[in-house]
Amino acid sequence: MTKKEIAEDIIQILEELYPEVPVPLDHKDPYTLLVAVLLSAQCTDVRVNKTTPALFQMADNPYDMAQVPVEDIKAIIRPCGLSPMKSKAISTLSKIIIEEHNGIVPDNFKDLEALPGVGHKTASVVMSQAFGVPAFPVDTHIHRLAYRWKLSTGKNVTQTEKDLKRIFPREIWNKLHLQIIFFGREYCPARGHDPKACPICSKYGRATLFK
Repeated sequence: MTKKEIAEDIIQILEELYPEVPVPLDHKDPYTLLVAVLLSAQCTDVRVNKTTPALFQMADNPYDMAQVPVEDIKAIIRPCGLSPMKSKAISTLSKIIIEEHNGIVPDNFKDLEALPGVGHKTASVVMSQAFGVPAFPVDTHIHRLAYRWKLSTGKNVTQTEKDLKRIFPREIWNKLHLQIIFFGREYCPARGHDPKACPICSKYGRATLFK
């Protein structure tokens, strides 16, 4: 089968399993989503969602956040890991959003990726989930599944993103990347995975997975 044919079947499987996909990170607007996604680096969504209520109670917009001492931000977000770096990034990007974007989170990749602590994956999540712009955020989990399913041999997330964008229709990118995330958590984890019991790997998984 071609990658396109495999992709079409995967789309059908995912649509049957996850016809509706909520955004995993709790937020109320582009700014709170941006901060939540930044916190999710090397941290679980569950942990982030337990941490952000206290943070957003203290400051849920760039104007208020810019007034909060970095040490206070760090104390709250410590459970998410990398708190020294993340707290500085949250403080600085809040000030930049005020000074350069009139307090509004930019809705384009160039300006988002220019913010401290915001890489392409974070920008892609914000663009897709906050602004509805077609994007395909690829993290290490989606990167792993794309390889398992023979959709990409990319050595990094950048190449895998390019491969997946070529294979899947642009109009479903925003929903599809969430469906893949939910599927990976439930059926295709990094550890303790049984390929033969996986609805997708059992059909398309690389032979090496069965050795």
